[in-house]
Amino acid sequence: MPVVNRIAAMKEEITAWRQHLHTIPELGRDCHKTAAFVAERLREFGVDEIHEGFATTGIVAIINGQGEGPTIGLRADMDALPMEETAPLEYASTHPGKMHACGHDGHTAMLLGAAKYLAETRKFSGRVALIFQPDEEDTGGGEAMVQEGVMDKFDIGQVYAIHNSPVNKAGTFSLNPGPIMAAADEFSIHITGVGGHAARPHACVDPVVAGCAMVQALQSIVSRNSDPMEQLVISVTQIHSGTAHNVIPESCMINGTVRTFNKDVQAMAVKRIREIMAGQAASYGVTAELDYKYGYPPTINRPDNAAFAAEVASEIAGEDAVDSNVTPVMGAEDFAYMLEARPGAYLFLGQGEGPMCHHPQYNFNDEIGPVGASFFARIVERAQPVAGS
Repeated sequence: MPVVNRIAAMKEEITAWRQHLHTIPELGRDCHKTAAFVAERLREFGVDEIHEGFATTGIVAIINGQGEGPTIGLRADMDALPMEETAPLEYASTHPGKMHACGHDGHTAMLLGAAKYLAETRKFSGRVALIFQPDEEDTGGGEAMVQEGVMDKFDIGQVYAIHNSPVNKAGTFSLNPGPIMAAADEFSIHITGVGGHAARPHACVDPVVAGCAMVQALQSIVSRNSDPMEQLVISVTQIHSGTAHNVIPESCMINGTVRTFNKDVQAMAVKRIREIMAGQAASYGVTAELDYKYGYPPTINRPDNAAFAAEVASEIAGEDAVDSNVTPVMGAEDFAYMLEARPGAYLFLGQGEGPMCHHPQYNFNDEIGPVGASFFARIVERAQPVAGS
C-alpha cells in the first residue's frame, strides 16, 4: 500500500501548515502561537477532545474510533532552536534569533495531516491520542508531559514518533529493535588556582595548565576504561579561562557531554571523570569541583513495536525502503521518557541529503509530509482494526 490516497491529496495543505509554522518558531515551552495554530486546526477537523496546557503549551487531542478498544499515542514535537536562519526562504522565520532548524515544524504538520484523515475516516477501534509536545530541545517537555499524567490520564497503551533524517533518501524509514538514540549528560569542571602576573608563574597556581591536563586525561576513558564493544562518547566542548595575555587567571572551567546507552557504562564514565579530576587537581595543586547533570535517558524501542512499525513503514514506502536494524546514533531525544512509560517505537524518515539538523540553512522537505502522515494513520488502523474488518 503506497501513501494513503486521501493524505496524498492533502499535500498542499500539509505543506501550507508546515511553512506557516516555519515562520513562527518558538523555544522551549513558550510555544503559544504554535499551540494555538495546532488547536485551531484540530477544532476544524472535528476531533472529539482537545486538552491543552500540558508542559505549559502541550496538547493532547483525542479521536474516537469505531467501538471499544485501546488507546494508541502519536507524538510530534513543536519547538524550535535559538539560531538565526540563513536560508533565503519565502517563509523564513519572522522571529529573530529563532528557527525551525530540526524539522519540528514538519513533524507537527505530519501529525496534523494524520489527525485530519483519522477524524474523517475513523477506520479504527478504540481511540488515538495525538500528542503535540513542546520543549524537546531544552529541558524535556516529554518528561514533563509524562509526569503530568498524559499516559495514565488517557490510558495510552503504546506510543510512536517520527524524526526526519537529512542523511537518508527521501521517503525511506529506519529504526531498530532496541536503543536507537543515546542518553545525553552534561558535565562542568570548575578549577580554582591562584592568579597573578604571567611573568611570575612561580608565584601562582595555574588552573589553565591543570585544565589542559584534565582534558587530555579525559580522553583516556573511552580508549582505556570502556569495553570497546560498548558505545561511549566523552567530548570536551568548552574551556573558559583568563582575560588578558599577561595574567594567569584564578579559575578555569571545562564543559562537555557524555553519551551512553548502558547505565553501567554511564556510571563508570562518571566515576572516572571524578577520579581524573581529583588526581590532576592534586598533581597541579589546584582545587576542582564537578557539576554533573544527567540528561535525557536513551531512547529504546521495544522489539515487538519496532517490528510492527517496520511492517507499517514497508506498506507505505516498500520493503526495500525500510532499514529495520539501523545503527544507533549518539544524539538524544526526550521521546525516551514516553518510551520508558509505554511500549512503542521511534523511527527516522529520510528527507534527502541536505544541511543537517541544527544547521542555519536546514529546511524540512515538504515532499515527505504525506509519507509521515500516512505512517501515523496506518499505524493506528493496523494496530487497532475495526472489528470484523
